[in-house]
This record gives sequence, structure tokens and C-alpha cells, in this order.
Amino acid sequence: MVRALARSRVHYAWVVLVVTFLVMLMAAGFRSTPGVFLKPYETTFGWSPGLIGGGIAISLLLYGAGAPFAAAIVERVGMRRTCAFALVAVAIASALTTVMTNAWEFYVLWGLVIGAATGAIAIPLAAIVANRWFVRRRGLVVGMLGASFAAGQLIFLPLLARVVDEYGWRTATMVVSVTALCVVAPLALVFLRDRPEQLGLRRYGETEDTPPPAPAAANPFRYAVDVFRDASKKRDFWLLASAFFICGATTNGLIGTHLIAACADHGLSADFGAGMLATIGIFNVVGATCSGWLTDRTDPRWLLFWYYGLRGLSLLGLNAALSDAGLTIAVFVVFYGLDWVATVPPTVALCRESFGTERASVVFAWVFASHQVGAAFAAWGAGASRGWFDSYLPAFMFAGTLGIAGAVISLLIGRRIVWREPSPAI
Repeated sequence: MVRALARSRVHYAWVVLVVTFLVMLMAAGFRSTPGVFLKPYETTFGWSPGLIGGGIAISLLLYGAGAPFAAAIVERVGMRRTCAFALVAVAIASALTTVMTNAWEFYVLWGLVIGAATGAIAIPLAAIVANRWFVRRRGLVVGMLGASFAAGQLIFLPLLARVVDEYGWRTATMVVSVTALCVVAPLALVFLRDRPEQLGLRRYGETEDTPPPAPAAANPFRYAVDVFRDASKKRDFWLLASAFFICGATTNGLIGTHLIAACADHGLSADFGAGMLATIGIFNVVGATCSGWLTDRTDPRWLLFWYYGLRGLSLLGLNAALSDAGLTIAVFVVFYGLDWVATVPPTVALCRESFGTERASVVFAWVFASHQVGAAFAAWGAGASRGWFDSYLPAFMFAGTLGIAGAVISLLIGRRIVWREPSPAI
């Protein structure tokens, strides 16, 4: 079947893109479930938001920490087996959460196992696929794969919220586990291939004049560390990492984890909160795909400026929007949804511009690690803040300020500031 598809008029790179989209969608779907399970965990086990947020924070940290080594794992194990093994690990660990009784089990299963497994199939996989299989349309490819995170929310959150309400959180967890094990993992094993050369193909858009892809590193794990050491000496790396720290704090960490609980604080149902996240997902698919298209045609710095700026303004008004529960929520959903993952294509493009195509995937993986540090910080911090102040308002205001700071940081990337001594007065 694979050979027949490889000989068809449609380049096999698009088959790899579709299957990778489904793999990342599955990972994103399960990554978004803490928002649905937070209140049920509180009710079932009597755990505080801070305790639950701590476990989620560990998961987010490992999710990011594994990203820089995802390319190394793919080099050694292969993309097909890496994706399949990670999905099986997610399925088993999530199934085991249905029989957990203690907080330490939650920290091990959710924090350690699921965090590490999903880290192997995180957003950096989009950069790997784009660089290995595509010469043309790379921005669009990264945008589409980034949109898989939004699509995961769109598909899973309303479904899981309804299952939680009608059948309980354990049944909802098993829905995710069975889907990963019986549907997506087999697709990865059958259809994914590491490189086009395995099928006698060139990369999509490759011509005789296209420079060949860089050879694989002899020691890919050492290579990931060496890339970090070299990249960390450049100012642009820290600007990109700082902006993506803010991205993680204001998306996965705060909204992805705590929005449904914040809705409950304002008397809104879990279904309403899940519906908000799902609607954000709809706009996110549009925003991420359009962002990929724009990245191929526009200065990515200005794209990031608008994305972070609008996100910050949206968060500053979120608490008032939840209190009003009217048109202002719709405005928040539109603004926030359009740029949730829209930051990914321009960030990948800037990594490629600043550090070269050969190192762009690994550099972006390290930048993505800072994204997850920010997400972990917000997942724990927002929960702790909710416990201290009995409100999410301080967390929303702080995150909104961070978003505006991210807009300013974005314009500094790639700019060289030259300090000159003032001219002497005449």
C-alpha cells in the first residue's frame, strides 16, 4: 500500500503530513484533558488546585525537556517507531490513572510517563517533518501541523466534557487511551516513513539545484547538546526562548489548564468552558494555517508582535468577560483562538533564519522547551494564585502583561543594537 501511494500523483510527503497531523492531534487531545479533569480530581480525591497543578507542571516540563532530544530519538529509533511507542505509552499510562488513589501515582503517571511520551511527539516534530520531507511550503506545513494542537482541543474537549458529565472522568480517560492504542498508533506504524529516500523520492519541491539535506549526526544526543551550547551564545536564541516562554505560560499553562475551572468560579458549566476551548480550537486551526501562509510572505517578527499583543489584551479583559458571559466572551474566543498556535510558524522561520536550516529543528526544540517551562510555571502558579486569592484575576492580569512584553521582545529578534557615544557638545 505504501509503495502504491509513493508511486501515485500525490507526493508521499502529504501522506506523511496527514499521519503526523493525526499523531500530534492525539497528543494534543490528551494534553488538553487536564482542564476537563481538574474539578473531577478535586471532587474525587480532595486534592487542591495547587497539588493538581504541580503534577501537570511536571508533565509540561518533561514534555518540553524531551523536545530537544526528539530529533535524536527519531534519528536512532525512527520516526515511525518513535510515534507508535509514544502513543502506546500514553495509552497505558492514561488507562492506569483510572485506578490511581494517591497523589504520588498521579505525579508518576501524569507527570513523568505522559510528559516524557508526549514530549517525543510534540510540536518540534512539525519542524522535523517540514525539513525532511519538504523544500517548498514549509511555512504552510508547520502551520498545518501546529493546527493539530487546536484540532485536538476541538475534537476531544467537548466530547470528554460530555462523557465526564454523563459517565465520569474514568470513562473519559479510557476513550483517549483506546483511541491512541487502537487507531492512531497503527496508522503511524503502517504509513510513516523517516525520509523520502526510503521510497525512492525527493523532498517535495526539490530540484537538481536544491542543496542536499544535511547528513545525520554521528551522535544525535550529543549533537542536541552541542547545538544548544552554540545557540545559547547568541542573543536571538534568548529572545526567541523568552517569547516562547510567554507563549507557553499564556496558552497551555494558563488557559489550557485553568479556563474550565475559571468558568466554574463564575457560575458557568464545564460544558460551557469546554465549548469555549473547542471554539478557540476552531479559530486556532484557521489562525495557525493562515499564519503558516503569511510566514512564507511576511516578516515573522511583525506577525509575532501582533499575535502576542492581541493575546495580552485578550487576557487583560478575560475576567470581566467571564463575569459578563456575553458578547465579550465571543470577542475573547476570536482574538485568542486566532493566535494560540499561530506563533509556531514564524518562530520556526526565525530559528531557520538565525541558525540555518540544518540546525533549525533542534534550535526550535530548545526554544520549545522554554515554552513548556512557561507552561509549567503558569499551570502551577495559576493554581496556587487561585488558592491564595480565591480568584484567577491576578493570574489573568499577570499573563496579559506578559503577552504585551512578548510583543515587544518579538521586534528585537534579528535586530542589531549599536550603542554609540553621544556627540560632544559644541
